[in-house]
Amino acid sequence: MVRAGMGPARTFRKFGGAAAALMLAAAPLPSFAATPTAAVATSLNSGSNIADFYRARGGRPLWLAPQSGAAAQRLLGLLNSASADGLDPNRFQVGDVALALRAAQRGDRRSVSRAEMLLSQAFVNYARDLRRPPNIDIVYVDRELVPAPPSARYLLDRAASASSLETFIDTMAWMNPTYGQLRRALISRSYADDRQRRTLLLNLERARALPSGNLRHVVVNAAAQRLFMYENGQLVDSMRVVVGKPKHATPMMNAFIRAAALNPYWNVPPDLAAERIAPHVVKQGVDYLAANGYQLLSDWSDKPAIADPSPVDWKAVADGRTEVRVRQLPGPHNALGKMKFVFPNREGIFLHDTPERKLLSEASRLYSGGCIRLEDAPRFGRWLFGRELQKTGEAPEQIVPIPTLVPLYVTYLTAVPSGSSIAYYEDVYGRDAARLASLGAEQRSSR
Repeated sequence: MVRAGMGPARTFRKFGGAAAALMLAAAPLPSFAATPTAAVATSLNSGSNIADFYRARGGRPLWLAPQSGAAAQRLLGLLNSASADGLDPNRFQVGDVALALRAAQRGDRRSVSRAEMLLSQAFVNYARDLRRPPNIDIVYVDRELVPAPPSARYLLDRAASASSLETFIDTMAWMNPTYGQLRRALISRSYADDRQRRTLLLNLERARALPSGNLRHVVVNAAAQRLFMYENGQLVDSMRVVVGKPKHATPMMNAFIRAAALNPYWNVPPDLAAERIAPHVVKQGVDYLAANGYQLLSDWSDKPAIADPSPVDWKAVADGRTEVRVRQLPGPHNALGKMKFVFPNREGIFLHDTPERKLLSEASRLYSGGCIRLEDAPRFGRWLFGRELQKTGEAPEQIVPIPTLVPLYVTYLTAVPSGSSIAYYEDVYGRDAARLASLGAEQRSSR
């Protein structure tokens, strides 16, 4: 099986500056933005919130205040290049905004007021469009972690409280930092060829599912096979992880980490029982199960009985013709190690320790059945809980609820910011190729 390396396949040159060309040389791919629902489209009519914002300021300007520098022009640049986001610049009335800005240079109150309102309305609509749920294959385990358009008042208050409005616009501070950096690379043409350009576009859409602000959270990038921990808007730690094989690809998902389980059982998924356990039983007999801490259980209920493995046709299990429930007891052989971190989901994915330490030193770490094996689970637990996690006695599945839920974002970024450049990772799961092929088919069918 071909395996991708831990590091990026390639990096590319530095981005252009803030004044880089605003439009892509080639037309972007068809819109990646999700089509607004009627409710969202209605909520975009947020003029009253904008008016409330200015009333609370006593009518003082935001965009055209002396301390705002060139923020209005920077915003106009973003709006002009909205096609890079899969959006139509005409939706944001860029022509009217530009005319109003020129008129406001006369300094009369009415012209300034009109420019302010148009700039704020355009900014709110643009920022809200970017914060809609992306059109990607992602599992939202917890609905609170579905991206949602913020209110007009929230967006404008954040802009007004920024230490520099220019920087707020330049960095697209209402988005995850990854989004703004990928977008700048796209706009400044910091890509080697059309494939890299398209890869940037695909990853822009994935970056929309990541959080903004100072939220304490965890990101796992399956393409890079690495986990990242963030606090107060800063990366505070990271570690290697093992993720799913291409045939058991780790899915993209947003979920709250809710608890740790110390001294865990491993309830083996039926396909992995067929792949990893049954062939050994066929060759070595049922004694293999006990020697490696496995039990055959009667069913998938909450209180199954321990069953005799002797009558089972283990060759049929290995061939996928018969399904069995196998559980591995806690101990030195347990595939989950000493602890796991749970965010209950139908896909059966969780973060966990591992006794197979050598796999974490591999350049390519695509070995699991979809779950995420941690380089240093105790260290991760200390960060999550603020203390050492210790089991009490030998009882299995000792559940330790987390005091404050921590969001986890499992993503698949094949293009990521790396200093002032972009690092490109191998498309280990073929998701880029499949998406590009799908878009190409859509383009051909629409002709």
